[in-house]
Amino acid sequence: MNRTADVIIVGGGIIGNATAYYLAKKGRKVIVLEGSDNIGNGGSSRNGGGVRQSGRDPRELPMVMWGIQNLWPHLNEELDADVEYTQKGNLRLGKTPAHLKILQGLTDRATACGLDVKMIDAQEVKQINPYLSDEVIGASWCPTDGHANPMKTTLAYYRKARQLGACFITGEKVVGLQKNGGKLRRVITEQNTYEAEKVLVAAGYESRFITKTVGIDIPMIKQKMQCLVTEAEPKMFDQMLGTAEADFYGHQSHHGSFVFGGSSGQEGYELSKDGLISNSINVPCICRGILKYFPDLSKAKIVRSWTGWIDPCVDGIPVMSRVEEVPGLYLAAGFTGHGFGIGPAAGYHLAQLICDETPVTDMQAYRYDRFKAKI
Repeated sequence: MNRTADVIIVGGGIIGNATAYYLAKKGRKVIVLEGSDNIGNGGSSRNGGGVRQSGRDPRELPMVMWGIQNLWPHLNEELDADVEYTQKGNLRLGKTPAHLKILQGLTDRATACGLDVKMIDAQEVKQINPYLSDEVIGASWCPTDGHANPMKTTLAYYRKARQLGACFITGEKVVGLQKNGGKLRRVITEQNTYEAEKVLVAAGYESRFITKTVGIDIPMIKQKMQCLVTEAEPKMFDQMLGTAEADFYGHQSHHGSFVFGGSSGQEGYELSKDGLISNSINVPCICRGILKYFPDLSKAKIVRSWTGWIDPCVDGIPVMSRVEEVPGLYLAAGFTGHGFGIGPAAGYHLAQLICDETPVTDMQAYRYDRFKAKI
């Protein structure tokens, strides 16, 4: 096996796969190392599927807006796959005056960045989605938001990157990085050593342990999230949904199932020899919350649920940058549960950055050195 490349990417999620595709498209030799046995094994293929601009930190908006304007509408043709992208808007729902205050703040900050989003009242909410409960008294509405299928999107990037020559190796857990002559040169796994001029670490929370081996610490934490899927139901609506307090979110998929994620405030968990598993506390709590918004789903049967970690960054936006202290090292981590929707644009920008091109939108807000002490 050839263990050298122009670029090594650590992590086989949506960010790693998209970056591999855009790098391979530029003619770079790429190796992707995935620690688990499956591509997209983490949150990249198991999330609520939101492709949204509304509700985001304003610092993320230029990149995600660019991606929704320039990449998502053409992904089916670009990747030769149906990623089930649906651009029918996003309702972010409120049931109390406090909720509306939160939504108004999010809306004001987004419109200041040029996003088409507005506050609407209960009557307008019902016109868009008549299935919502009368408890909903208002919402923010962004007509250019939408959703897609996370697994299909992640695997479509993987398949297309492979067609262009990118090499993917699963079951190859990275345990450290190694410098030579002051530059990062080697990626060490449990079995092998790989070499490249440039290395992108895009391994979710595990990125923190990997980069610490060369003295770089990404300030993020682990947070548990839970998702569930119902059996197929008759078609009800096309919008992506969320709430002011982000306690649940989701959509109805193309084949009729509802895919919801959320938190209950009771995120208990157990660790088994197989890793993180969900328990019987969270799903009923999340479902009771959902029914406050959608009483018509009271008879829907849940066919499966799962839980996993997201990687919230200390200031709420990801780190996507080169690392000046370690030449050759690039980071893409701390996506704070927002990684799927921004994934294609992030991969596109990271490929430009790694190839020493000027990214199409400004990436200064994502730089690693923003955490340095101010002197």
